[in-house]
Formats: sequence, C-alpha cells, structure tokens
Amino acid sequence: MDNSLSIFDILIAPLYAILIFSLAGYIKRKYIKQNPEYAYFIGGLAARCFGSVILGSVYFFYYGGGDTVNYFDTANVYLNMASKSPNDFFSIWLGGTNKVDFGLFDEDTGYPVYYPRDIHAFFVVRLLIPIVFISCKTYFSTALVVAALTYGGLWKLYQTFLHAFPKIKKEMAIACLFVPSCLFWGSGIMKDSFTLSAVGYFTYGFYFFFIVKQRQFKYGFAILFSMFILLSIKPYIFFALLPGSILYLSNNSVSKIKNAFLRFMFAPFVLSIGLVTGYFVLLQMGDSLGQYQVDKVLEKAVITQQDLKADYYKGNSFDIGDFDADIGSVLAKAPVAIFAGIFRPGLWDVKNIVMLFSALENAYLLILTVFLLIRLQFFGFFGLIREHPMVLFCMLFSIFFAFSVGLTVANFGTLVRLRIPELPFFVGGIFILRHLYEERTGKKLKL
Repeated sequence: MDNSLSIFDILIAPLYAILIFSLAGYIKRKYIKQNPEYAYFIGGLAARCFGSVILGSVYFFYYGGGDTVNYFDTANVYLNMASKSPNDFFSIWLGGTNKVDFGLFDEDTGYPVYYPRDIHAFFVVRLLIPIVFISCKTYFSTALVVAALTYGGLWKLYQTFLHAFPKIKKEMAIACLFVPSCLFWGSGIMKDSFTLSAVGYFTYGFYFFFIVKQRQFKYGFAILFSMFILLSIKPYIFFALLPGSILYLSNNSVSKIKNAFLRFMFAPFVLSIGLVTGYFVLLQMGDSLGQYQVDKVLEKAVITQQDLKADYYKGNSFDIGDFDADIGSVLAKAPVAIFAGIFRPGLWDVKNIVMLFSALENAYLLILTVFLLIRLQFFGFFGLIREHPMVLFCMLFSIFFAFSVGLTVANFGTLVRLRIPELPFFVGGIFILRHLYEERTGKKLKL
C-alpha cells in the first residue's frame, strides 16, 4: 500500500477542522451559561486535534509508517472492496471473524494489513471504515474526525471529576484534557483513542449511575457501551477498571455510615463482598478476556520478561528482574513494576526525541508525587486516599493498571503508549490530594 500523502489530503483537512470547530463553538455557546467548565471545551478539543495531526506526521515522516497508517490503509482497502463487491464488503465488515478469501483482494483494492481473524485490531478497522468514508478517504481528515468523536469520553470524564471536586476546574482540565502523552498517543488513528475515550465514558456512567444514584438510561448505556468497546479492543483495560470500581462502590457505601464504630465493623465485610464479587465476575468473563485471563497473564509476563533481553530491542527495554508465573513471585515485583508503569521512561532512559518528551512528563509527575508524600508525611498521603472514594478509585485503577503494564510490557516504546489510560486518573488523583491538603491545612502548595 502507498503510504504517501496526496495534496488533496493536505488541502481538505482544514475544511474538516473548520466544520469540527464550528460545531464545537455551537456546543460551547449552548451550554456555557449553565456549565462554566465549557470554557475549556474548545481548548481541549484543539489540543486533541493537534495531537492527532502530530501523531500522523511523526508516523509518516519520522517512522515512515506504522500502526496508525496500517489502520487507515486497511480501512481504505475494505472501502475499495465495497465498490468492487458490496456483498463481500458487508459480509466482512458486519459479519463474524471467519477466514477471509484472499482472492477478494487485488491490485485495485489493495491488500489489508488487519484481517478479521485479528479480532481486536479488526474491530478498530470496523469502527474506522465509516469514519474514513465520511472523511473522503484522506488520512488527516480521518484523524481529525477520530479526535473529535473520541473527545466526548474525555470531556465526560472531566465533568465527572468536577462533579466530585468542583473547586479545581483548571487542575481537572489538565488531568483529563491536556496530559501530553494522552494527546499524542490517544487522539489519532490508533486503538488507544477509542479505549481512552471508553474509559472516560465508563467512569462517567459508573459514577452517576452507582455513586450519585441517578438511574437514567444514558448512564447505564454509557457503562454498557464502554464495556463493549473495551472488551472488543483491549479487554485488559476493563480487567484493570473492575477492582477499583467495585472497591469504589463498596467504600462509598461504607463512608455513608455515620456511626464510626459501625463503619469500622462493617467496612471489612462490605469490602470482602466487593472483592468476591469482582473475582466472580472475572471468572465469568474468562472467555472474553482471552489471553488476559489471570493465569495466562502470569505466563505472558514471564515470557515478556525473558524476551526483553533480546538484542532486537536495541537498548529500549527495561528489566524488572526475574520472576516465576506464580502469585507470590509476581507480587514481589509489584513495587518496581508499578514504578515503571507510572514513572518510566525516566530522564536516564532517554534514547530518542519522542522518549525525551515522555521522560520530562514523568519527571514532573515523580517530583509532584514525592513532594506530596513528604508534605503529607507518607501515611497522611494514604489516609486521604482511604477517606475519599473517588481518590481511592483513581489511585487503585492507576496502580493496578501500572502494575499490569509494567509487568507485561517489554520496551519503552510500547510502555509510553499502553499506559495512557491510567494517566488522567493518576494525575487527577494527585491534584485532588493536593487540593484536599490545602483545604485541610490552609496552605498553598505550588509545583
């Protein structure tokens, strides 16, 4: 397939940008009087669109191709097939994951990179096909439309955080809308754009349906829709969301018990029910999780750890040490895996310009985290997390996700991309903790 960009692609993309921001301006004007947070609406969308264009430019002109180009080209191939054989096209696009007849493709249609047998990657292609079609089969227009469509999940996540902590609009905007790694890796034509948005919708639906107890259809639909997207593309993200969600719900119930003694007595019981429920759900989801079932994850982690020492990673790998495929051995690696999943690559790991930007972001997060740990005298840090169910959810998801990624990912190039679902929650959690400290002490922390 031809990875070059046509002049038509360059010329038509600004027209799509005008349409997108005209619609965004209308939405802002409609809601800003009742919802002042819409002051950030266009800025967040602009940052996301910019990130999608930068991602595409880096892959086209620096890497010379890659996943984002392959997804776009594959969607184009299936659209070419729609002209040649509509019945075959709809059979593949809307059908099952049966083997595809390679004879359906030729020089006129081109040849796809992703086939239905690769169910997770092909699901992204299925989502992209109508987007590529309405974008006139041009890359940068498609990237802008993907950025705009998936922006909704991040915006709903922002509004969810604001509902719980309305006094820190700017900080929550940074966490949800302006984290650089999320803008670069989670805005363009990639799996991560759809899954990051789905995590936002899941949190939004879960919070309002279960925590605020507004039993409206839109919240239930947001939960089910986001679960469908996550299980279809990256099941392990839902696997990481589930424990924090159940403990969030359990801890929220316990926190409403006014009597301190009763709260102390019921807390272990309620939390145990939550953990047992989560374990049962994971068992029932075994087939859906596929290679991310608990026993398979441990085996995969060991294989990955051995694989990362291979020469072909050319120094871009990191080693958390040897471990076996059993719970005790894996848990012993939790501290170093979590640190890697949140704070690496560090400045000492930098090998190229892309890694440098990620390392600078991580350095700021590490400094802010250590600063808060010192100011809150360590135990106070974790005490605040325990006292506030929203913070507990943010940190549990971040830490559990960082642990799973740090344990099973072989190299920094993959790590910086796969860890982005945790970043809005970890950054948001840190900002919330800083806010709670300032409210409790009356002291301002500037960093």
